Amino acid sequence: MASVDTGKPRARRGFAAMNPERRREIARKGGASVPGEKRSFAKDRDLAASAGRKGGEASRGGGRTRGGREP
Repeated sequence: MASVDTGKPRARRGFAAMNPERRREIARKGGASVPGEKRSFAKDRDLAASAGRKGGEASRGGGRTRGGREP
């Protein structure tokens, strides 16, 4: 939980503490550490679509309908 502001500056941690060059170096690597055979969504489009729908329903209660916006 956030505490009451004491006026002290917050310490920079993680990516905020790194120089921009180092952050770019890490970002360039992306998902390269995961081998291709382990990336199931890259191979199975239906599995990825299904997972996306599940996530959307969980996060927003499934309020959207297919085919357009509701008035």
